[in-house]
Amino acid sequence: MMKKSISASKASLVLFLCQMIFALDVPLDSKLLEELSQPPTITQQSPKDYIVDPRENIVIQCEAKGKPPPSFSWTRNGTHFDIDKDAQVTMKPNSGTLVINIMNGGKAEAYEGVYQCTARNERGAAISNNIVIRPSRSPLWTKEKLEPNQVREGDSLVLHCRPPVGLPPPIIFWMDNAFQRLPQSERVSQGLNGDLYFSNVQPEDTREDYICYARFNHTQTIQQKQPISVKVFSMDSLNDTIAANLSDTDIYGVKPVTERQPILLTPTGSTSTKVELRGNVLLLECIAAGLPTPVIRWIKEGGELPANRTFFENFKKTLKIIDVSEADSGNYKCIARNILGSAHHVISVTVKAAPYWITAPRNLVLSPGEDGTLICRANGNPKPNISWLANGVPIAIAPEDPSRKVDGDTIIFSHVQERSSAVYQCNASNEYGYLLANAFVNVLAEPPRILTPANKLYQVIADSPALLDCAYFGSPKPEIEWFKGVKGSILRGDEYVFHDNGTLEIPVAQKDSTGTYTCVARNELGKIQNEVRLEVKDPTMIIKQPEYKVIQRYGQVSFECIIKHDFTLLPTVIWLKDNDELPDDERFLVGKDNLTIMNVTDKDDGTYTCIVNTTLDSVSASAVLTVVAAPPTPAIIYAQPNPPFDLELTGQLERSVELSWIPGDENNSPITNFVIEYEDGLHEPGVWHYQTEVPGTQTTVQLKLSPYVNYSFRVIAVNEIGRSQPSEPSEQYLTKSANPDENPSNVQGIGSEPDNLVITWESLKGFQSNGPGLQYKVSWRQKDVDDEWTSVIVANVSKYIVSGTPTFVPYEIKVQALNDLGYAPEPSEVIGHSGEDLPMVAPGNVQVHVINSTLAKVHWDPVPLKTVRGHLQGYKVYYWKVQSLSRRSRRHVEKKILTFRGNKTFGMLPGLEPFSSYKLNVRVVNGKGEGPASPDKVFKTPEGVPSSPSFLKITNPTLDSLTLEWGSPTHPNGVLTSYILKFQPINNTHELGPLVEIRIPANESSLILKNLNYSTRYKFYFNAQTSVGSGSQITEEAVTIMDEAGILRPAVGAGKGYSETLFATSPVMHTVRPTFYKVQPLYPRIRNVTTAAAETYANISWEYEGPDHANFYVEYGVAGSKEDWKKEIVNGSRSFFVLKGLTPGTAYKVRVGAEGLSGFRSSEDVFETGPAMASRQVDIATQGWFIGLMCAVALLILILLIVCFIRRNKGGKYPVKEKEDAHADPEIQPMKEDDGTFGEYRLFSFVSSAPF
Repeated sequence: MMKKSISASKASLVLFLCQMIFALDVPLDSKLLEELSQPPTITQQSPKDYIVDPRENIVIQCEAKGKPPPSFSWTRNGTHFDIDKDAQVTMKPNSGTLVINIMNGGKAEAYEGVYQCTARNERGAAISNNIVIRPSRSPLWTKEKLEPNQVREGDSLVLHCRPPVGLPPPIIFWMDNAFQRLPQSERVSQGLNGDLYFSNVQPEDTREDYICYARFNHTQTIQQKQPISVKVFSMDSLNDTIAANLSDTDIYGVKPVTERQPILLTPTGSTSTKVELRGNVLLLECIAAGLPTPVIRWIKEGGELPANRTFFENFKKTLKIIDVSEADSGNYKCIARNILGSAHHVISVTVKAAPYWITAPRNLVLSPGEDGTLICRANGNPKPNISWLANGVPIAIAPEDPSRKVDGDTIIFSHVQERSSAVYQCNASNEYGYLLANAFVNVLAEPPRILTPANKLYQVIADSPALLDCAYFGSPKPEIEWFKGVKGSILRGDEYVFHDNGTLEIPVAQKDSTGTYTCVARNELGKIQNEVRLEVKDPTMIIKQPEYKVIQRYGQVSFECIIKHDFTLLPTVIWLKDNDELPDDERFLVGKDNLTIMNVTDKDDGTYTCIVNTTLDSVSASAVLTVVAAPPTPAIIYAQPNPPFDLELTGQLERSVELSWIPGDENNSPITNFVIEYEDGLHEPGVWHYQTEVPGTQTTVQLKLSPYVNYSFRVIAVNEIGRSQPSEPSEQYLTKSANPDENPSNVQGIGSEPDNLVITWESLKGFQSNGPGLQYKVSWRQKDVDDEWTSVIVANVSKYIVSGTPTFVPYEIKVQALNDLGYAPEPSEVIGHSGEDLPMVAPGNVQVHVINSTLAKVHWDPVPLKTVRGHLQGYKVYYWKVQSLSRRSRRHVEKKILTFRGNKTFGMLPGLEPFSSYKLNVRVVNGKGEGPASPDKVFKTPEGVPSSPSFLKITNPTLDSLTLEWGSPTHPNGVLTSYILKFQPINNTHELGPLVEIRIPANESSLILKNLNYSTRYKFYFNAQTSVGSGSQITEEAVTIMDEAGILRPAVGAGKGYSETLFATSPVMHTVRPTFYKVQPLYPRIRNVTTAAAETYANISWEYEGPDHANFYVEYGVAGSKEDWKKEIVNGSRSFFVLKGLTPGTAYKVRVGAEGLSGFRSSEDVFETGPAMASRQVDIATQGWFIGLMCAVALLILILLIVCFIRRNKGGKYPVKEKEDAHADPEIQPMKEDDGTFGEYRLFSFVSSAPF
C-alpha cells in the first residue's frame, strides 16, 4: 500500500503509536495483556544498600510481572538461598518478596549479606540488583573522663563530640540540660563532624552543660555524651585571681583581651582535597578563630560558583553545591577575614561519577524472522565496564543462540525465532557503583487485533483535518486498509494520508466526508476489521465583527460581535481587553451580541477582542478603541453645567411623586449626578433641604413624601467642574395630613430642685408633624409604686416641670406627639429621677491604719443609700497636718482632699510627712454636693529617715586637719540619734581609698579631724540618723595643705595617744613608710561597705576578712520601709556588685552577707540614688600648662631635698622615728605603693565644738 510522508507536526503522534508495539510499557488493554505471552519484568525491588531496623521483621521486596506469571528464587552471598530450610524466612504468595521473622526470635545480624532475586517463566529470567542487607547500629558512647575546659576570654575553643560509629551515621546536635538547643552564631557553630567550634570565647559562654547528642534515625534512639564544662576567665577575674595568689610585691596585671587575626580551625594547613560523586551534594567547610569574629567568603579559582545550585549554610562557613557534575571540579578557596587580617585555605575538588545511563536497553517485541538490537550505553568516571547476561547467566556461558551476536555494548538479533525469547541483563560498573538493567526479547506470532473501540464517533469542523484511529497489534506486523462504508471501495489517492500506526488522515474534511469508515488489519495469521463514524460540522463565524472606534472622553461606545454557528454546537462568547479579562467595572455592559462601555475614560483605550468558543473550534475578532479629547479648535471651554429646566411632577400620591426634568448643557464635561432639593412652603418657606441625588444619566426620580408638607422641588446638575445653578422651582404639591409617624426624641427626667421633676424632649420638625395642631402628651408616674399615669397636653414647648415630688425618687416618663388627626404610635418609656438634696448623714466607723511614715490607709462604713438623697458620686477625705512631733511648731493648716469615686469604702493617703500628727474626716458626695463631715480622726505617722543635713562646710585646712561644720536636716522626720561621717582619700587618678566611718552625737554641729595626710584630697559623706535608719547623705571634698618644708611634721600629741577624744572612735592605721603586711584576721568580717549611686543603679563594694571562697549576697530595700529585704546573689567571690533597676531620688538601705555563715553580715549603709562618684572633671594631667607646672614643682622639690640632705649631714634631727614608735598600730593592714595610688593611713582625731 502506498504511504504518504508524515508531516513534522504529526511526528510525536507517530512515535507514541509505534511505541505501543515495540516499547516495554505498551499501552495495551488488559484483555490483550492477559492473552499475550511475555518474559518476566522486575517491577519492584528493595534498594541496593538496605539498612534495616534490627528490632523489626526484615522485608526484602521483589515483585515481577510476566505471562505466564513468573516463579521466584533467591541467592545469598552468591549461593542459592533455600528458604524452605529456614523457619524464620517466608515468601509472600504470588510474589518474590521475602519476610524474615526477627520479632519472634530471629537475629538481624544472622541475615546480614548480599541478596539477589530471580523471576523466571518459560520465556526467560529477570534478576534484581544485588541487595546488601545490613542491620542498623546505634552503639553507646564510650566512657571517658572529661576535664573542665578553662579558657581565657577571647581565645578559641573546640568541643569535640566524637560520636559512636553507627549505621547509618547519626545526626549530631548540641543541647543543654534543659533539652534546649544551644544558640549558634558566626562566633559559635557546629562543624560537619559534629564538633562545636568557638571562634573566640566570651564570659557568657561559661556553663557546665554543653552536651552532644547523637540521633540514630533507623532505631529512633538518641545517645547523650557526658556534659562538658567550660569556664571562661575574664581579664578582671584573672587579675583578681593572680593578685590573691602572688605576694603583694609581685602583683601585676594580666594584659587585656587582645584582638587576633584569623587562623583556620578546620581544615588545617593551606590545602586539602575532596572527592565527590556526580549528582551528590558537595559540602565544603571552613571554620576560623580570631577576634573580632572572622567572616568567611568563598570563591572558585578560575571560575564562578554555579548559579542556582550554590547555597551557603552555617553562617557562610559551609559551601553547599547540589547536583554536582564533572564541571564543578576545581579549586575552591575559603577566606576568613577580620579587621586585623585574613587566612585562607584551598580545597581541590574532584568530581567522579558512578555509572549513569546514556541509553538503557529497551524491551523488544519481534515477530519470527525479524531483526532487532539491544543497546546498552553508560558513562561514568572512570569509564564503566559493560557486560551482558542472558536469563541471569553471563552471556559467555549462556546457551548459544544463532540469531544473537554481541558487539560490545550492543546485541544484534537476526531472523529471530520463537525460541529466541529471553531476558537480557546489561551491567555497567566502575569502582563507584554499578547499573543493572533487564530488557527482554519477546518473539510472538499473533493474529491481528484492533484496539480502537468499535463505532467510535469523530467530530470535526469543515475544511479542517480529520484523524480516524485504527490502533492495532499483531505479529508479524499487520497491513492496514481503509474503506468508506461497509462495502465501499478501498481508499486511495492524494486526498488521504495513511499513517504507519494505522491512523487515516483526511487533510481537508468536507461536509460530504461525513459517514462510516472501516479499518481492516491482516497478516499471515489472520484478518480483522473495525468501523468508526465521522461527522463534519459547519464552522463558527463572526458575521459582524467589532469595528475601530474613536470616542471622546466621557462618551459611550459599543462594539458588535454577531455570530453564525452549527446548530448542533453551543457557542460561548468572551470579551477581552488587551488580551486580558475585562476590568471589573459596572461601566462595561456585555450583551448577547455586543459590548457597551459607558462614560469612557482614557484608561479604556486599547484593543477589544470578541472570542467565540465551541467544543470543536474557536474564532475571534478584534477592534481598537481610541479615546480622544474634544477637538482642539475651537478651544474647549469646560464649565459647570447649565441648570436643568422644564421640571414636571407626575403620578402624585399621598406619600410619593415622580419628578422629571430636561438637563441643561453639560459644557464639555459630562454630568455625573443630579441633586434634588425641596422647600416646605407651609412650615419653612424659603429654606431648601437636600432630598436625594441620582446618576447623571437619569432624568426622572420617584420621591418619597411626608404628610402635610407643601412641596416645591428644584434640581442641580453636577460635573467635575462644579455645580450648576438651581433650576426654577417646580409647581407646588401639598400632601394630605396624617397622624404623626414618630414621637419626640431624647426624652429625659432630671429634677432641678429637691421637690420637682423636669421633663425635657426634642420637638418634632415642622414636616414631622404630619398635620396641623401639633401637641405633646406628657405622662409620668412614680416607679415601683402602684400609681396611675398622670398626663398633660402641651404645645409649642419642649419642657414640662412636675412640682411637689418626693426627693430623688425614680419616675417612668413618656412623651407622645399628636395633631388634629390623632396620636403618634405609643412611645417608649424612660426612667428619670426627681431632684437631689444634700446627703443627710456622715460616714461612720472611720478607721486609719498607718502603713509607714508617709502612707496611711483609711476605712469607713458606707452610708445608707436612702440617706444619700441623690446619685452617689463617691466619698471625699479631708486630711491635714496638725503639727510635727519633732519641732512642736505650728504652721498654717493646709487641708488636702482626696475623692474616691463610687461606693468605695477605703482609700490610701500618700505623701504624708513622717513623725507628724494628722487629722481627717470623710464626707459622702452626690450630685447636689457634700454631706456632713464625720468626726475628726487623729493619727500619727511614725519616724522616718531624715533628709540630708542642710549644709556641710569644710574650713580651716591645715597640714593634717580639717574642720567640718554642718546644719541639722530640714526635715528630721523623727528624733535624731546621731550623725554618720564617712571619708576617704582620692588619689590623682580619681580612685577612692579606704573608707573611714565616725558616729557623732546628734547635738554636735562641728568637728575637727586631725592627723590627716598633708596635701591630700578627701571625700566626705555625711548623713543623719533616726531610730529608723540613716537618711540621704550630703557629700563634699576638701584638700589638706602642702607641707612647705617638704617633710612630715609631727602630729599634735605625738607619743601621747589620740588628741582630746570626746567619744570613742575605731582604731586607725599609722605608718610612715608604705611597707606591705599581711595579717590573718582572727574572725571573719565584712567591713567598709561603700556605695556609689547613679539615678537607677548603685555600685556596692566591701572588704572581707575571713576564710577563702566565701559566697556573698547583697540585701537592700527602701530606707524606712518595713518591707522584706530584697536579696541578690553575687557571682563568684567578687567584692563588688551593681544594683540595677533602682528608683531615682530614693533613699535605700543596704548590707552584705556571706552564705553559710549564719547571721554573719555587715552593718547597714544608707545611700540615695543620684551621682555619688568622685567628681571626674577634665583630666588636667594631660594639659600642657599642668605638665609645665609639675616640672617646676619637681625641680623645687629636688632643691629642697638637697638642702635637707646637707642639713642632716650637719647633725639635724627630726622626730619621725619617735612618731612612728609612738603611734605603732596593732592591726597592720596591707597598703599600696606611693605611686599615685593610695598612700599611708594616718591617725586622726577631732575636737567637738560643744561638750557632751
